[in-house]
Amino acid sequence: MEKFELHILGCGSALPTMRHQATSQVVNVREKLFMIDCGEGTQVQLRRSRLKFSRLNHIFISHLHGDHCFGLIGLISTFGMLERTADLHIYSHPDLVNLLQTQIDYFCKGMSYQVLFHPFDPKAQMVIYDDRSVSVETIPLRHRMPTCGFLFREKPTLNHIRRDMIDFYHIPIWMINRIKEGEDFITEEGKTIPNSWLTIPSAPPRIYAYCSDTAYCPRIIEQIHGADLLYHEATFADSDLVRAKQTQHSTARQAAQIACDAQVKRLVIGHFSARYEDEKQLLLEAQEIFPHTVLAQENLQLTI
Repeated sequence: MEKFELHILGCGSALPTMRHQATSQVVNVREKLFMIDCGEGTQVQLRRSRLKFSRLNHIFISHLHGDHCFGLIGLISTFGMLERTADLHIYSHPDLVNLLQTQIDYFCKGMSYQVLFHPFDPKAQMVIYDDRSVSVETIPLRHRMPTCGFLFREKPTLNHIRRDMIDFYHIPIWMINRIKEGEDFITEEGKTIPNSWLTIPSAPPRIYAYCSDTAYCPRIIEQIHGADLLYHEATFADSDLVRAKQTQHSTARQAAQIACDAQVKRLVIGHFSARYEDEKQLLLEAQEIFPHTVLAQENLQLTI
């Protein structure tokens, strides 16, 4: 099975603490790295993760609150000092272009690579990235400013050809990929061997959904339905529901309800408020609704 991993770099909320870094994570799809959000300290966490800087070419910013984007200029500057040459693509609300370009022009003159911006409307559901391995689409959310999550859909892989059939029918190397793509095989005697005899279906494509920051938002359920892994913010405990509504964030119980209703396979909760010394109460609240829940933590790696 091809690699599809989630690396948590930071899972705290806006107020810095000694326990958590600001929000950021990296999705590894077949050794291509995609960053989601880039709070302060992200580049240090990226070092600790031992992920290769050179394989990170795309950054997706959910919204323009500082704990989700204040780390961008530092990361861009570091890439310049490393003499990066590959373009860096940033996908975000259109306002980020003006906010960040001024800093790049002032602090990062003469860089050896280009930063390319791809603005999108966070209020609209749309595909904003697509290649042979994965597509990324926006998930419109409910927050105090235009905000979206991101849905990573893996592309189907080719069927697997059976080694015993290659040997039995003496299938030449040049035919192997064609058979993986669905062709039958015709022997030297003219007999047609059905493709279904020769191949094993590949694993179903996987889906990862990222939802932070947002108030309880049931309209996303249809879009994320059946995801293999859901990251959903759980800033507050249920006892702080009033505060969650005021700030348009979610409680752990609400995150779990979304996961349950969307019939996802696993849930990881994060974006924890600084008021909690121990997030175990958030985990227990979520697990009452959705048992397959884990707490996000720095340097946590999850295979999807």
